[in-house]
Amino acid sequence: MNWVLAVLLLVVVTCIPALELRASIPLGFFALDPACRKVAELLGMAWTPCPMSGWVVALICIAANVVLGIVVYELLAPGLHALRRWKWFDRQVWPCVEKRREKLRPLVEKYGEPGLALFIGVPLPGTGAVTGAVGAFLLGFSRHRFYVANALGVLLAGVCVTVLCALIFSGVIAEDSLLRRLFIKEL
Repeated sequence: MNWVLAVLLLVVVTCIPALELRASIPLGFFALDPACRKVAELLGMAWTPCPMSGWVVALICIAANVVLGIVVYELLAPGLHALRRWKWFDRQVWPCVEKRREKLRPLVEKYGEPGLALFIGVPLPGTGAVTGAVGAFLLGFSRHRFYVANALGVLLAGVCVTVLCALIFSGVIAEDSLLRRLFIKEL
């Protein structure tokens, strides 16, 4: 049961739009056992340690993040359709969306999937699968083009974050380094 709780915790953290795998992979590397122990205590369950290797954590988080991007992309059409029934949204917000879309269309045509994949893949705040899905939908990316860019971008972000976590975990990046303190929030 413990590995199920660990996987569930990783998936839940990955599905938080501002965090995504930029937070769930470090959670899996550095805090999974204590975090799962607290969740188990809250649920009234006994906890026995469940060690997961880094590559398993990365695969779970990458898969969850790819699925998150797809779900957001697929829910945007019915969501915006419902919002456009609201006259205020249709008069006030939608023209701004259309104006931005037309301004960005040349960039989309120039950079296409690689540009979107790079945007999704850079593990910085404000980027990621959710933001990429919204942008791709509003800019008119086809489902197939978005799915490819989403998978490549999430894989890129997952590899970057996993490599950094592995370097910190193995001690290659020193305990007192600024990078380590910024990455695992020890400041």
